[in-house]
Amino acid sequence: MAGPDGGDGGRGAHIILRGSKHLWTLLHLRYYKNVLAENGENGSGNNCTGRFGKDIIIEVPLGTVARDEETGKTEAEILEDGQEIIWLKGGRGGLGNASFATPTNQAPEHAQPGLPGVEGWKVLELKVLADVGLVGFPNAGKSTLLSVITAARPKIADYAFTTLTPQLGMVDYRDGQSFCMADLPGIIEGAAEGKGLGHRFLRHIERNPVLLFLIPADSKDHAEEFRILVGELEKYNPELLHKRFIIAISKSDMLDEELKAAIASELPTNIPHLFISSATQQGLVELKDFLWKVLNEKPS
Repeated sequence: MAGPDGGDGGRGAHIILRGSKHLWTLLHLRYYKNVLAENGENGSGNNCTGRFGKDIIIEVPLGTVARDEETGKTEAEILEDGQEIIWLKGGRGGLGNASFATPTNQAPEHAQPGLPGVEGWKVLELKVLADVGLVGFPNAGKSTLLSVITAARPKIADYAFTTLTPQLGMVDYRDGQSFCMADLPGIIEGAAEGKGLGHRFLRHIERNPVLLFLIPADSKDHAEEFRILVGELEKYNPELLHKRFIIAISKSDMLDEELKAAIASELPTNIPHLFISSATQQGLVELKDFLWKVLNEKPS
């Protein structure tokens, strides 16, 4: 006779994405296919509200993109350590009968049920976050360069596609400063259509503000190789052409000054170029100085 006292139900659990700077891959989620968040508790007498469902937090590396599998729509991007985004919301809790009491109806005998949560098929994709991305054909010397100027230890061998996944390394600069460089899987002509490693390679380029094109000194046609590389980027995403381009001629220890001048005359005049050798460390200090300068220039 004291009136209604049915409490409200708790909301269902959210599924939350959280960025972690300690993760570099999505491998820890390989066998984590079905994620089921719990329901909220029912409300109870004495105006007691039900407990919320315990949120599920999925930690992902920085650079992770969350998409809906059916529509392909991007739903979230994780770019900062500790950043949290509610990916799928838990259903709203129901209202107990106490919520419906009015001056004219002081003993309502009905309640409102809770709402179902969101469900669907989702996709997580990692796009490498690095300051400088290495671009080149297989065996251009990208992995060797990364191993020399950073502490990274990518797999190096004398055959195509040694690098199958992106490798990150921190380049130590002056006064304890540093920047991040990514060795990306080698590109080939037709990569924009999915040949070779195709899109597995190109999607990582989108996050690098500076692209360092590595062309070996023993290439048959340095200008044509650069043209093919740029053409694949343009076919995949024309916006990639707005990034800063730098050309490095690798394996330059086999060149004399006359050959260097001949190669330089082939290259585009509007793209800066350097001659380097990872084996003898020729030009690596100049390369780091130039990259640091470009990375810290104020945008025009």
